[in-house]
Amino acid sequence: MNNFQRLNTYGLALDCTKRNRPTQTRIRIRIPKNYHHEPIISHLISQHQLEVNILAALLGVNARDDGWFDLQLQGKSEQIDSALIYLSELNVEVWRESELERDGW
Repeated sequence: MNNFQRLNTYGLALDCTKRNRPTQTRIRIRIPKNYHHEPIISHLISQHQLEVNILAALLGVNARDDGWFDLQLQGKSEQIDSALIYLSELNVEVWRESELERDGW
């Protein structure tokens, strides 16, 4: 996964000092096939008030396999942290490239 590192529940670093700053981050996620009928990416937008740009996606024929998505998330630090916790609670694998995270875009 190149420069991407896998995150888990224990690897989430919440930014408690600047939670309302606009920021963006790029993540890659693997959504297990048993979640194909769940609107996971849609929930990132509607429940966490993020702007989500799908940079790339890989899905098998008829969605028989896991789905892989390369996403750019834009929003406040608190919203992004909340979305990452949501994905972690679903056991969705998340890789985050820390060099691509920029504040104040």
